[in-house]
Amino acid sequence: MDRLEETTISRTIISTFHDKLLDRIVNDVLIVGAGPSGMMAAIRLARDGFKVTVLEKRLSPGGGLWGGGMAMSQAVIQDEALPLLDEIGVAHESASGGLHTTDAVELAAGLCLKTVQSGAALFNLMMVEDVCVQRERVTGVVVNRPLIGETLPVDPIMFSANAVVDGTGHDAAVVQALRRRGLLADVFTDRSREGPMDAAAGEAFVVENVAEAFPGLWVSGMSVCATFGGPRMGPIFGGMLLSGKRVAELVAAAVKEMRK
Repeated sequence: MDRLEETTISRTIISTFHDKLLDRIVNDVLIVGAGPSGMMAAIRLARDGFKVTVLEKRLSPGGGLWGGGMAMSQAVIQDEALPLLDEIGVAHESASGGLHTTDAVELAAGLCLKTVQSGAALFNLMMVEDVCVQRERVTGVVVNRPLIGETLPVDPIMFSANAVVDGTGHDAAVVQALRRRGLLADVFTDRSREGPMDAAAGEAFVVENVAEAFPGLWVSGMSVCATFGGPRMGPIFGGMLLSGKRVAELVAAAVKEMRK
């Protein structure tokens, strides 16, 4: 083996990351939050030929999947979401009450792998701190490094897209950026608090209420509950996957319409 040069290793990291980042400044779809709904949406949209970039604040994509329920790494899925597990090649077993289980680590890792293999770009350690709005429509997001951007006066960079999806969970970070700017109607503020846990109602709510919350900005997963005041969900993940599938369908139709 040839001797490895430390500087060559560093140059390789910097040059390849630089090229990937430059290529993803302009996108068809930006998905903020690499949880189960965000990654499911990314897989579906990228497979349909859209240029999709996912931005994740944390080091590890996967959202709350890794811990299952109370750090017991099993994920519970209902019947309706099983085809999505099969789609990404994740094993599952039947349980009682019409439920199914899968290894939470396998599900998180499977979503991460399929997201990248689908052609979407996934950038971790990128925090969305604001939105870009032109002509009363969200046209992109303002991104910084977590910890740095939260504590030091370091300027951000911007990513643009025809459509942005807020999949940041309870935080609803992109929606909240609009709220801070006073750009959302008062009715959203009145309904912006999640209700107490109701697993059945929550699973239905995050799928049925996927919507364009502001021109150019859609919400999926727990961001749906945080935006529209739905019930807190139980430790079950099928609704997250189905919500991602649903937002992909709506966003794909909207972006295709914009191209006409």
